[in-house]
Amino acid sequence: MTAVRPLRIGNASGFYGDRFDALREMLTGGPLDVLTGDYLAELTMLILGRDKLKDPKRGYAKTFLGQLEECLGLAHERGVRIVANSGGLNPAGLADAVRELADRLGIPVRVAHVEGDDLTHRYPGSLAAHAYLGGAGIAACLREGADIVVTGRVTDAALVTGPAVAHFGWGPGDHDRLAGAVVAGHVLECGTQATGGNYAFFADHDPALLRHPGFPLAELHEDGTSVITKHVGTGGLVDVGTVTAQLLYETQGARYAGPDVTARLDSVRLTQEGPDRVRIEGVRGEAPPPTLKVGLNRLGGFRNEVVFVLTGLDIERKAALVRDQLDTALATAKSRPAEVRWDLARTDHPDAPTEETASALLRLVVRDADQNAVGRALSGAAVELALASYPGFHVMAPPGTGSPYGVFEDVYVPHGAVDHVAVLHDGRRVPVAPVEDTRVLETPEEPPLPEPLPPTGPTRRAPLGLVAGARSGDKGGNANVGVWARTDDAWRWLAHQLTTDRFQSLVTESRPLKVVRHVLPNLRALNFVVEGILGEGVASQARFDPQAKALGEWLRSRHLDIPESLL
Repeated sequence: MTAVRPLRIGNASGFYGDRFDALREMLTGGPLDVLTGDYLAELTMLILGRDKLKDPKRGYAKTFLGQLEECLGLAHERGVRIVANSGGLNPAGLADAVRELADRLGIPVRVAHVEGDDLTHRYPGSLAAHAYLGGAGIAACLREGADIVVTGRVTDAALVTGPAVAHFGWGPGDHDRLAGAVVAGHVLECGTQATGGNYAFFADHDPALLRHPGFPLAELHEDGTSVITKHVGTGGLVDVGTVTAQLLYETQGARYAGPDVTARLDSVRLTQEGPDRVRIEGVRGEAPPPTLKVGLNRLGGFRNEVVFVLTGLDIERKAALVRDQLDTALATAKSRPAEVRWDLARTDHPDAPTEETASALLRLVVRDADQNAVGRALSGAAVELALASYPGFHVMAPPGTGSPYGVFEDVYVPHGAVDHVAVLHDGRRVPVAPVEDTRVLETPEEPPLPEPLPPTGPTRRAPLGLVAGARSGDKGGNANVGVWARTDDAWRWLAHQLTTDRFQSLVTESRPLKVVRHVLPNLRALNFVVEGILGEGVASQARFDPQAKALGEWLRSRHLDIPESLL
């Protein structure tokens, strides 16, 4: 039997607002079969939902059309198919807009779309409720000759599993192969985070290399193995560290569940095959869970904030004074905000050479279902203190009238509860059957830890980040912090030292919360899931870093007693 040639699949967007020129860079940088674009996140669905409220014809990522206007001809000339979830809340509307664009440009392309994810009508009060579909609808569109496929809410990895299924002819029972594609898709989905962007060990590399990192691509093989790389001559880097960091991003346990397959992250093996080439192999897959995740976005109320600048001496007393004044004023207002939160950031330095470095920031955030309670009540009280509070009183910006914020939650429905449909370029509607072989998701047994590092030699109090990398992110109201070691000895130390208790002692915000540690020996990694730290999701802006993007870097900055042999 003749082997099927590898599928060369690239990514040109990691979020709505990513580098506009990436589509052109990927099309002109080297050969590709498929180019994907990931535009959707929990927050994006809320933004697009509000767009659609203003104009029912919208609800999709408008920048995608601008990118296509520049690059549709290039893609057509090079025979590159484009698959993107830029359809958001209105994939049919985006597909029509792409057809109109192609007709205007005189480029003969076949445009298809996938629908069925929208379950908003089933959840009264939600602004957007969308099921995370798998790649089967995308595969159906591509098998029928589509040049461009736009979708609504599919899993990020579906942008890769769909083309892979269409190209290799895999069936729903090819779990290991599908899992390999899911892992490759997870590495690609956030764009340049796989090529040196947001990388813990960026300081080890030439700054010029990271100035303009290229976007990643995967050479995906019929057996599900892949090589992560990038176009020759582009910036950034691809090594085991950058791929490990992205594998740990926004994941939880060893079982990475999706609608196509559950991928076992504890089976993944990474090998540096050459410069900017990392091979992924050994990935095992299992039947997907019997339910699909549905992301619910709704308006949670209104919020407002004011940041007071406290300069010089007596920072704590100044903060106490203005806090007492504002709390008193808000308590006597006609409608006190339901939630009032104060945070003092001690950014000040003693004997500072500039006024800015002599200043601390006191942040007040208020929330309420009633916009009036967070609007005039706060702005009036804050402004009236201008001449009646601490010395040096000023604020970063005057508070406004209050702005709406969203909340996110996820619920689950059976696969058969959605009408997954591939709408082909000729208008035919092809139903996508739900998967029949499923497996209830269970937590696997904890793998054995490596032998501990012998307690010989001196130790030094030093930042954890000198021996471990980290990457963190959001999953609804939870955050994950993936931590990995770069050497076997560092792993032997890390696996035993960074326990859940130690993590909570270092990340003080997590102390009152549930923290679960997952061990991934093949990656020399630990993954911590901090439940509830992000409140009701990123759009609720419950904390200073609402997406937990820097939570891992805070952990790396904390000091432990580390063996000098590792430093």
